Amino acid sequence: MIAASPPRLVIFDCDGVLVDSERIAVRVQVEVLAAMGWPMDEAEVIHRFIGRSAQAIRASVDEHLGTGAGAQWDEVFHRRHREEVDAGLPLVDGIGEALDAILPAVATCVASGGDHAKMRHTLGVTGLYPRFEGRIFSSTEVALGKPAPDVFLYAAERMGVAPTECVVVEDSHYGVLAARAAGMRSYAYAGGLTAADRLTGDGTVVFDDMRKLPSLLGLG
Repeated sequence: MIAASPPRLVIFDCDGVLVDSERIAVRVQVEVLAAMGWPMDEAEVIHRFIGRSAQAIRASVDEHLGTGAGAQWDEVFHRRHREEVDAGLPLVDGIGEALDAILPAVATCVASGGDHAKMRHTLGVTGLYPRFEGRIFSSTEVALGKPAPDVFLYAAERMGVAPTECVVVEDSHYGVLAARAAGMRSYAYAGGLTAADRLTGDGTVVFDDMRKLPSLLGLG
């Protein structure tokens, strides 16, 4: 399905959509949680946590391991994640070409479950930060993270665009649920870690090549 007309605003998730950081995050999650006494494999980490905010994961760790464990997880995970990112973080395949076509044609922003420090780091390492500077929004700025729609509605409000005129580019189950709850069309990238069947649903176009995104948006 191709958009009938281009949107006024394209809202990009960050991890797994712009930067290929979800593979790092999953690997580090398995390592850190096992060391803390909550062993799980990569498939379970993806199912439970990909697309969720750090606040939501902290709460889950506290619930499973006891009060205070979430804060410990937060410190260790983000330190290890930063080390892994510094060792080498690629862009999502094809996103550079897609952005070259999209950014001159329509307004864009980033809305993520990650905090601003994490996004400055990952987008900075990959050279994308200047392309979105001043238009980056975090779930830390709203009441609820994904799958609640708060961060997408906040981004639309800050950008001065009605939700019905926005589209969201996501790669996670919780992200597409948030887009639907916000009343926004979503384009779900299935070339990452989340299976296509967990992305499929009302108002959602599932695709597997970022180079196709501009034409899907009606931009060429």
